[in-house]
Amino acid sequence: MPPKAKAAAKAATPDPKATPEATPETVGERSQQRFYQTNPVQKRFEEVGFPGLTPAEKKTYAHANLILPVANRIVSLSNKTDREYWKHVAKEGLPCRRLSKHAYRWGEDKHGRDIGTYRLDELKKRTLSQARLTALDVLHRQFLTRREAARSEGGEISPEEVDEEKKRRKEMAELKRELYGEIPGPLASDPEWDDVVPIPQTEPEDALAKIAYPDEYAEAVSYLRAVMAAEEYSPRCLRLTERVIAMNPAHYTVWLYRFKIVSALSLPVLDEIQWLNGVALDNLKNYQIWHHRQLLLDHHFAATLSADPEAAKQFAKSETDFISRILAEDTKNYHVWSYRQYLVTKLSYWSPFELATTQSMIEDDLRNNSAWSHRFFIVFSDPSVSTPGSAPTEHDPKVPDAIIDREAEYAKEKILLAPQNQSAWHYLRGVLVKGGRGLETVGDFAEQFFSDLGGQGESVRSSHALDLMSEVYHKQGDVEKARLCLQRLSDKWDPVREGYWKYRLAELK
Repeated sequence: MPPKAKAAAKAATPDPKATPEATPETVGERSQQRFYQTNPVQKRFEEVGFPGLTPAEKKTYAHANLILPVANRIVSLSNKTDREYWKHVAKEGLPCRRLSKHAYRWGEDKHGRDIGTYRLDELKKRTLSQARLTALDVLHRQFLTRREAARSEGGEISPEEVDEEKKRRKEMAELKRELYGEIPGPLASDPEWDDVVPIPQTEPEDALAKIAYPDEYAEAVSYLRAVMAAEEYSPRCLRLTERVIAMNPAHYTVWLYRFKIVSALSLPVLDEIQWLNGVALDNLKNYQIWHHRQLLLDHHFAATLSADPEAAKQFAKSETDFISRILAEDTKNYHVWSYRQYLVTKLSYWSPFELATTQSMIEDDLRNNSAWSHRFFIVFSDPSVSTPGSAPTEHDPKVPDAIIDREAEYAKEKILLAPQNQSAWHYLRGVLVKGGRGLETVGDFAEQFFSDLGGQGESVRSSHALDLMSEVYHKQGDVEKARLCLQRLSDKWDPVREGYWKYRLAELK
């Protein structure tokens, strides 16, 4: 072994009168200072080159650079020569242990800053954080070992230890974020998910546009893929679906998986619907919510409601109450109206309440086409007064004349309030089709909405009345009147659809 060298070479002994070295302020400056302290006359060599050194400095520099090959066993010496060699080194006081020029490569922090530019107190703080993280990691690994041992014996580790581990992982996550910019998600920090190997999203290297998922969402979905692949249906998976839905309620697959969990665990449907209500209120236009609700309805009907009419009635009432709450926020929400029709059909809820609801909504907004459509469905799909499977656009002889008369008068009443409201005119046409009645039966009613057609005193209060009467005139054989109605629609009263009216004109014979 080479002997310990003296603190510095004799030739490099600093002059007592020389200015003392400045105290380093940064990590890089301190590293540089240590390099020069262990490399005699290196700084002088860099400043003036080898020719500029004094003879004593040249000797020290040359000897210092010859030490390393021997010390590192690159050059082999006999035992006698080796002893003589190190005696000379000791005599000259040359350092045999020296730092290389690039001994300290501190790297960069999470912001890309060179750690060498840190102040010394900043490095101390970072070092303490790293030591704390290391200590926590040791305790974390001990926890994993104890839990594995407990499970191997058919037991489980205590809840207190699990809670302590959760706190520990939370602190570890904060330290990793602080030190390295890592953002461990909440699932990676939860001991409950240690047995799951997440399946991350993979995209081709040459993908034109990679999706930048938020870290927490990407983590949750990667765990979701893993449990779905394992076909696990458990309470923790239910909580996972809730987490994913909270971040992305339009994720269709997670809704299907959630329904499988509810079914597999035989969870109370009413509890699931109670949770679903809150999600629906926060996401009014979401289709997946209402499809999930429909699956729950089918499941609940097969398990309970089909054998309990009273429970079915109560369920229908609670559902329509909630639907009314949603429609108060968005009266024309297509997904909600579709579910309402499905609910009525599934539970045979052809009640006066449904008809009254549509009437109330129509009175609030005569142009609410969704309410008109639901009214038509309630009136003409009720199996007690209609033919099952009868199409909306075909005559149904089973529908009583009294109902046809009532609905026709209802439509006329609303048309008088708003003659240009297309919804009421369409409803009137549908009622007449269902009753097997021709449009001419309401000809007198429609003619009151225009006068002096084509003349100087022309007045039209409803373009829809002109449209209807063009068909009536044509059926009665008065082609000129039919042509005049369509021509005035094209020229003045509905020029937006000029192309359509000209097509109709061309079809007249």
